[in-house]
Amino acid sequence: MNSKQEVHINGQKSNEILQRSRIGVFDSGVGGLTVLRELYRHLPNESILYFGDTARLPYGTRSQSEILQFVREILIWMVDQGVKMAIMACNTSSALALEAVRSEFDLPILGVILPGARAAVGLGKRIGVIATPATAASNAYRRAILEVDATVSVWQVGCPEFVPLIEQNRIYDPYTLEVAREYLAPLLQYRIDTLVYGCTHYPHLAPILRTILPRSVNLCDPAVHVVSAAAQELDLLGLRNVRPPLATRFAVSGCPEQFAKLSVQWLGCTPEVEKVYLPAMLHRQLP
Repeated sequence: MNSKQEVHINGQKSNEILQRSRIGVFDSGVGGLTVLRELYRHLPNESILYFGDTARLPYGTRSQSEILQFVREILIWMVDQGVKMAIMACNTSSALALEAVRSEFDLPILGVILPGARAAVGLGKRIGVIATPATAASNAYRRAILEVDATVSVWQVGCPEFVPLIEQNRIYDPYTLEVAREYLAPLLQYRIDTLVYGCTHYPHLAPILRTILPRSVNLCDPAVHVVSAAAQELDLLGLRNVRPPLATRFAVSGCPEQFAKLSVQWLGCTPEVEKVYLPAMLHRQLP
């Protein structure tokens, strides 16, 4: 066998290994399950590694330097696990860390904001965004939407209580409805025609939000659109898996049992969840 043939065969083997490698998906908690659900629907052959940084949620009240450090730690760990792509299933991370880490890691890294912005512009001209305080303060959605279409109007509201309420499984608590009415009030005054879920946790609140919003308001879930972007990227790089997938691997930095109990209502089964210690987190826990 000549060297060219050997390189070709080795390259083919290497590409097959990459195709069968997992896509890494991460969020501060269960919010990213909305992205995972779309991956199951639209990329059913892909194997997934899901990480929830539950020991440090919520991300939405953190500083940019903290978020950037957290994201770096997660990506270092995910690269060690052999992922072929990473999806930031977290708007706060996408807003505050995506551009920085893309230049630091040698793998495709996708965020949810640009796909969500493109989709929102296709739905309406008066766009409201509900987001974590950090995402709202970053103006990432406003900038992304206006870059796509400068003629639309955009209003953003920071919603600090939503993520803790969802993570505490209080979606149908009367207090959650009260908080949602308060957050949506200014957007309704602006007569929005489209509402963007500016946090991957927020689609879990759809039954509550729908009772408050007029039927004419379109709901835009960036989770759907980041998965479409992931599919395009996989095809472009020749990394789409065509074989049956491996079972999804779930990992958290906090309590595995709590995550498993909370996520069962959206996964339809109780996942097996492992606890992992990210290198920098482990270092901070040492005496």
